Amino acid sequence: MCLEQRLIEFAESGNQQKIILADGQIIQGWIMEINEQALLISSGYNDKSGKDHWISLPLLQQSQLQYWDNQLSSWQDFVL
Repeated sequence: MCLEQRLIEFAESGNQQKIILADGQIIQGWIMEINEQALLISSGYNDKSGKDHWISLPLLQQSQLQYWDNQLSSWQDFVL
């Protein structure tokens, strides 16, 4: 299965997504767009505190991905 398809599955998993980059930075929010080169995740709760982050696909492949599972009330790992 191609990387973009797996990222679509990730975007559709859970209520929110969390990306832990290789340098330890954590970005938590909602995936807004996926294209051939990157993924757009929006963090924050409104226009003033929210921020959009473009993350390249190669960088995503080196990151830890998690989604919020409402039934378990916990973060679950997602493997590309």
